[in-house]
Amino acid sequence: MAPECAAYRPRDAERGVLYTVVRAHLETFLREAAHRADGAGLPQFVEQEFRDFLTCGVLAHGFARLRCDTCALERLVPFSCKGRGFCPSCGGRRMTERAARLVDSVLPHVPVRQWVLSLPHRLRYLLAWDHRLCRAVLGVFIRALLDFYHRQARRAGVGDGHTGTLTVIQRFGGGLNLNVHFHTLALDGVFGEEATGSLRFHPAPAPSDDEVAPLLATIRRRVLRLLRRRGLASDEDVAPPDPLAEESLALAGISSASVLGRIALGHRAGARVWRLGHDPEALWVASSGPRQAHLDGFDLHANVWVPATNRARLEELCRYLLRPPIAQDRLRLTGDGRIQLRLKTPWADGTRHLLFEPLEFLEKLAALIPRAHVNLVLYHGVLASHARWRPRVVLPEHSDPSAPGLASAPDASGGSPPAPQARPRHWAWAQLMERAFGVDVLACPRCAGRLRLVATVDDPHAIRAILESLGLPAEVPQPDPPQPPPAEAGHLPAALF
Repeated sequence: MAPECAAYRPRDAERGVLYTVVRAHLETFLREAAHRADGAGLPQFVEQEFRDFLTCGVLAHGFARLRCDTCALERLVPFSCKGRGFCPSCGGRRMTERAARLVDSVLPHVPVRQWVLSLPHRLRYLLAWDHRLCRAVLGVFIRALLDFYHRQARRAGVGDGHTGTLTVIQRFGGGLNLNVHFHTLALDGVFGEEATGSLRFHPAPAPSDDEVAPLLATIRRRVLRLLRRRGLASDEDVAPPDPLAEESLALAGISSASVLGRIALGHRAGARVWRLGHDPEALWVASSGPRQAHLDGFDLHANVWVPATNRARLEELCRYLLRPPIAQDRLRLTGDGRIQLRLKTPWADGTRHLLFEPLEFLEKLAALIPRAHVNLVLYHGVLASHARWRPRVVLPEHSDPSAPGLASAPDASGGSPPAPQARPRHWAWAQLMERAFGVDVLACPRCAGRLRLVATVDDPHAIRAILESLGLPAEVPQPDPPQPPPAEAGHLPAALF
C-alpha cells in the first residue's frame, strides 16, 4: 500500500459560483453599463479584468504538465489570470506569497501594531480613482503616526528614535462595497543608535484611548486642509472636479453607488443592497471599542498588537491585510438565480447575508478593480526603500537578529528572537500551497513519489490534443451572449458626490 500523504484536489474553476455568474452575465453587464451612460462603456482595464478571469483555472487556456518519475502519473495544473481585482485564486496566491515575504524578509523581530484608518464616504470615492490623492492622504496619516511614535520616544528618553510602517491600501468592505481605507503595520516603538554604532529597538507603551482620539483629530484636520488646498473641499461654492466622471461616467456611477451601498444598474437602480437577517429597528452607534476613535466619518483603530516572538500570528495578520475581496465559500446561487453573499461577521443591525441580482453583483466587482500600475503596498519611515537605516533594519536573506548592527529588545520571557531559516528568493506554487495549507501538491497520490514539471503547454493544438486524449473538455469557454434589453431603461445615476 502506498503511504498516506495530504490529498490535493485541483479547483474546478468553471463550476464555481463566481465563474458561473461572470460567464453568464458579463456581456449583458457591459452592454447595460454602456447603455445607461449614453454609450460610453467601462474603462478597458475593467473589462479586461473580467475577461482574464474567465481564463483563470481553465485547462483549455493552457496548463503546466507534471509527472511522477516513479509511477508515471500525470497531473495538469491550469494557468492563472494573475488578476488584481477580485479573483479569489490569484488574490489568495498573492496574499500568501507577499505575507511570507514580509515576515521572512522585511519585518524585523520587534512588536508590531496595526493601525486602521477609515474615511468618510465622499473621500473613499475620490481616492478610489485618484491614486496620487490617495497617497497624499496616506502621507498625512503616516506623518502623524510617525510623529506620535517620536513624541512617545522622547518622553521615554530616546532622543533620536525612528520607526517604520507598512501600509496596505484596501479597496473593499465586507459587503463588496467600495471602501478605500488604510491598514498600517507600525513597528511598535523606535530604533535608536547606540554609542557602539548598533541599532537598538525601544518598545513603545500601548496607546491609550485618550491618545488615539487626539491623533485622529489631528489626522482629520490635516486631511481636510489638504483637500482645501487641492480645491476638493465639499463646502466650496463651486463643485469640485470629478476626474472619474470625466474619464468614465459609467464607472463613476457604479463606484459612487458602491460606496453608499446602493445599486447603479438594472431595474433597482438607486435602491439599497438587499440585506437578509437585519433588524430595521436596530440602532447604529459610533465605534467605541478600546483604542478606537470616530470623528465625522473618520475612524482610527489601534487595538491589534503582535509581540516580537509570534511570527505565525504576524503572518496571519499580513494575510488579513493582503486578502482578496471575496472568497468562493461565501457565495451561493439561490434557486431564482440571485447571488447570496455570507458576511464574514454579522453587522450591528443583525445582517448576515447580502442578496444581489447578477448585474448588481458584477457592478460591485467592477468598482473594486484597481487601475493598472497602482501600488497598493507602501512603506514609510525606516522601512522606506531609500531610508538610511533600512538595510540595518530589514531582514536580509539569511538574517540573524542577534548579529552586530541590530540589537533587539528581549521578549517578555527574557529570551531572544530565534534566527530565521534560509528562505527561497522566489516562492513556487508548491511552496506556497504547503506554507498556506500544509498540503504537499508534488506528492504523488498513487505511490507517494514526487511530481516534477515536464512541460508548460500553451499551443492551442497541443492543448486540444492532450485534453481530448484524456477525455477532458477542450473547447475554450465563451461568455454567454447578452440577454435582451429591458423594455425601458433610464440613464445611469450620476456620481453622488
